[in-house]
Amino acid sequence: MTSNTSVWVTVLAGGAGTRFWPLSTSRRPKQLLNLVGSRPLVADTIERVRGFVPPGNIRVLTGAHLAEPIRRATGLGDEAILIETRARGTGPALAWAAWEIARSDPAGVMISLHSDHLISPASRFRDILVAAAAIAHSEDVLITVAVPPDRPETGYGYIRPGEPLSTPARHGAYRVAAFVEKPGPEEAARYVADGYRWNSGIFVWKAAFFLAELRRHAPELARALPALEHGDVATFFDQAQTISVDEAILERSARVAAIDAAFDWDDIGGWESLARRNVPDADGNVCVGEAYVAGGERNIAFADSGRVVVFGAHDMLVVRTGDITLVMPRSELVRLKEHLKDLPTRFGNAGDDGGAGPDSP
Repeated sequence: MTSNTSVWVTVLAGGAGTRFWPLSTSRRPKQLLNLVGSRPLVADTIERVRGFVPPGNIRVLTGAHLAEPIRRATGLGDEAILIETRARGTGPALAWAAWEIARSDPAGVMISLHSDHLISPASRFRDILVAAAAIAHSEDVLITVAVPPDRPETGYGYIRPGEPLSTPARHGAYRVAAFVEKPGPEEAARYVADGYRWNSGIFVWKAAFFLAELRRHAPELARALPALEHGDVATFFDQAQTISVDEAILERSARVAAIDAAFDWDDIGGWESLARRNVPDADGNVCVGEAYVAGGERNIAFADSGRVVVFGAHDMLVVRTGDITLVMPRSELVRLKEHLKDLPTRFGNAGDDGGAGPDSP
């Protein structure tokens, strides 16, 4: 990067994290939980970029009801919290964030992060962000950080690599030939064998160029931009369509590139990802908290409060929180969010009234 390159970090921290229900709800979302360490996930995300950008260049997008808990968890000031008036997905959220950055810093480079990623080491993560920001500063491209997969994964989107971005190749960056949505098991195995990458959802681009591509390719969002010109954020979110940034812009633009991650990455998206972060016993059971399994294999037993005992069961998830116990086959976890739509309200608030975040489109 040149000395006059200004870099901003935007963190998506709305959403309820329903794939971690009942531990995570809209009032106690996963980004505020200590799932893989001693700090909430959102605090870890902010800590990774401290010193990389000035404190005044960090913004967190979330819902109004999460603003104060996020302030307490991260130590950020009021100016760092951008409150979405409606949950509309990552497309509108990042459009608003880009608008705010471009308005105050027309040449600013914007980095978009999710608040539920596990990344190490932080030094290599920052090295990749520096390289991506340098490319974005000098070339009109939208960059996504791509992760070389270590297993077939049906829960992630994939990227088919294209030609090197420039000659000689810069930092291993390349054009994105295609985005592929979450595949079935056989397709996922083929993608891994063919050298496809996971789409991490970590993005880098000039805010002004992102808005130009939005106007060119995303009428669902462009039609709402005049509201931002008049400072009316609520009307912008009312008029913008609920859509992901991938669908609205990245899958439509011809100016998308990727750079490979040179760090360990995992999306703490749900119970299966948490199981990956814990060492199983000899029978493949993962126990967290006061949990015990006997005579069974490949179970996840999680005790947030009280104790969990599992006898003679296989391939099950058993979760106990303060007032709810969840029991379901691990094979059904991909449908957990769908099941929660039919949950009677007396069993608690599992819905998403936050904003763009881990479970948002």
